[in-house]
Formats: sequence, structure tokens, C-alpha cells
Amino acid sequence: MQGGGGNRKTTSPRRGEKEPFHVIHKVPSGDSPYVRAKYVQLVLKDPEAAIVLFWKAINAGDRVDSALKDMAVVMKQQDRAEEAIEAIKSFRDRCSKQAQESLDNVLIDLYKKCGRTDEQIELLKQKLRMIYEGEAFNGKPTKTARSHGKKFQVSIKQETSRILGNLGWAYMQQTNYVAAEVVYRKAQLIDPDANKACNLGLCLMKQARYDEARSVLEDVLQVRIMGSDELKSRNRAEELMQELESLESTDFLSTQLGHQNLEEVFVEGLDQLLSKWTPLRSKRLPIFEEISQFRDQVAC
Repeated sequence: MQGGGGNRKTTSPRRGEKEPFHVIHKVPSGDSPYVRAKYVQLVLKDPEAAIVLFWKAINAGDRVDSALKDMAVVMKQQDRAEEAIEAIKSFRDRCSKQAQESLDNVLIDLYKKCGRTDEQIELLKQKLRMIYEGEAFNGKPTKTARSHGKKFQVSIKQETSRILGNLGWAYMQQTNYVAAEVVYRKAQLIDPDANKACNLGLCLMKQARYDEARSVLEDVLQVRIMGSDELKSRNRAEELMQELESLESTDFLSTQLGHQNLEEVFVEGLDQLLSKWTPLRSKRLPIFEEISQFRDQVAC
């Protein structure tokens, strides 16, 4: 491992050399309130104590951008999402302009966690407006994101599609399937993705538009639409296909029954059952002949 102009040497257990403590445990160096909070969070793994120390860091003005975001994430993990929302709203004015976008992302997750869909939708729309007005990514065409400890570049195009996907899912929670469909289709035009294709298929199923849903899901199964986790998306598409077939069967039965009145179903069902119990010469008992005659008279 090299750094600082190549002066650091690769760790060699034979020489007893060790990486600095903060490197091993992936915590910042120093002894400030924020550093202590990260130590308690990551090394001692005491989230409640870490939250208290993050508060102290914010009040002390120590790395407020990171302290507020980290504290909100830990609060969410401790099922204190409502508190985290209020903390962000109360202290985000102490954070830099560069931190506002990441705070919005945390806030969207918190709204989702709390089921506050209206606020989630409003914030997602606000982020889309910022992209349209050229204010997203602090005016840059890409930004560096982090997932599972790895850094990668995200383009405006990818971010727009991601936000639209989240917006579509929020509309789905409100059972506003028409709005969800519009948003998902727009997202797929911008940056096709297998996961959003599955969500679009589900949206169409909720509207009983089964042929269209099948076409969308088949594209996923035939790998016409790729995703970051292809196997997971394929499995989900297969599950949705099975659900689709079940829905179609149920709808077909309901339609068939809807074309017959209740007496027809009753008479024909019992006729079929009793035919197994009675001789061939007396398939229909007199009572069923009477019911049939009554049914025919009513039909006339």
C-alpha cells in the first residue's frame, strides 16, 4: 500500500509493521467530537452512544456536514427515523451547499421509512426540477457516489432515471398506477433498467393490462433489458410472471361466471356432482327439472 508520495511501505507482518489504527478501522484520525462519534459507531458498535456524540459534534461545529448525515443514518437504523427527519430539518442550514443534495437523499429514504409518501414525492419532484434547471450535482455533469464502500461515477442521465424510478414506486404506494406508469416509462426511455422494468410490469398488472405486462416482463427474462443485478431481476420477473398467470386465470373465471346467472351456476354445478352418484337413466332429479323449467321461463 502506497500513499503520500510513495513514502509508506507495504505492511509486512514479519517486521511487525501495522497500519495506523484509524486506517484499520476506517475511522478519521484525531480526537475531535466527530472522530469520537465515528469510533464509537464503527469500532465499539454502540449506535446510541454514537448518536449522542454526533449531536455534540454538530453543536461544536465539528464536520457538521458529515456529522448530521451520519447521525441521521444511525437514527434510521435504530428506528428513530422521525427524529432523524426533524434533526435534518433543524440543522441543515448549518451545512454547506455541497452537502444539501446528499441530505436530500437521506431525507427521501427517511420519508420512505416513515411512510410519509406525500413528502417523499414532493422532494423527488424538487430534485427533478433541480436537474432541469441545471442545479444538480453542483452544476457538474457527473458526481462521485459510494455504495458498499466502493466509489463510482454517476451521470445526470443515470440520476434522472433513478429519481424517476423512486417517484414511480412512491406513486405505486399511493395506488396511483396511472401516474406511476407514466413515470416508469419515462425512466426507461432515459436509462433502461431491469428492476424498473419489473416495477412497470407490476404497475400494468395492477391495471389489469396483462398483455402489456407480459411483454415488459418477457424483455427482462430474455435479457433485452440489463440491470445492475441481473439474476435478482430475472428471479423477480419470473415471480411476477407466475402472479400474472394466476391473475389471468382468476379474471377468466370471473368473466365466465359473470355471463351466467347464479341459478345456472347452482343447477349446473349440482348436476355435474350428482351425475357421479346416480344411474345414467336418471341423471337429473325432478327438482332440478323444475328449477331448469323455472329458469327457462324467467329467461323468456
